[in-house]
Amino acid sequence: MKELSVDLRDRIVSRHRSGEGYRKISAALKVPMSTVASIIRKWKKFGTTRTLPRVGRPARLSDGGRRALVREVTRNPMVTLTELQ
Repeated sequence: MKELSVDLRDRIVSRHRSGEGYRKISAALKVPMSTVASIIRKWKKFGTTRTLPRVGRPARLSDGGRRALVREVTRNPMVTLTELQ
């Protein structure tokens, strides 16, 4: 599912702060009620409607290593994997 814009998330929170209920916000902004509830829950817990960093597996290459690899392959496009190691 596509992520909601920051503007729409902010409008949901502002309507909630002005006393509107989840159902009314959902109908007015044409957003599922479960989405309204989760945005408000996130706002209450973290104090923001912005997208927070997500967890995941760390990259095998650091940023510097990635730049070095790109630089080497750009310089020598016919280099083999064995030669790179």
